[in-house]
Amino acid sequence: MILEVAILNVITGQEGDFEQAFEQAEKIIIEMPGYVSHQLQHCIEVKNRYLLLVNWQTLEAHTEGFRRSDEYLEWKALLHHFYDPFPTVEHYQPVFDS
Repeated sequence: MILEVAILNVITGQEGDFEQAFEQAEKIIIEMPGYVSHQLQHCIEVKNRYLLLVNWQTLEAHTEGFRRSDEYLEWKALLHHFYDPFPTVEHYQPVFDS
């Protein structure tokens, strides 16, 4: 399993709109082949920061399957205008499984 990690800095004052848009967007990602699960966490210390964690079956499920899909264009239209700066996305794999 691969963990996608993105720190999302939302334009200050648009947090509520972002959360509403994310509710729509998560319906898109849930249906993607290779999707396993996700979490959106809201930072306590920095009010406009969120942490998005998405589990994928493989790296390619995210980078090729999702990112090259028509559904990604809809995801992008719903969410990308909220970010400043645009987030860096990293992928992690387990070292130890428990």
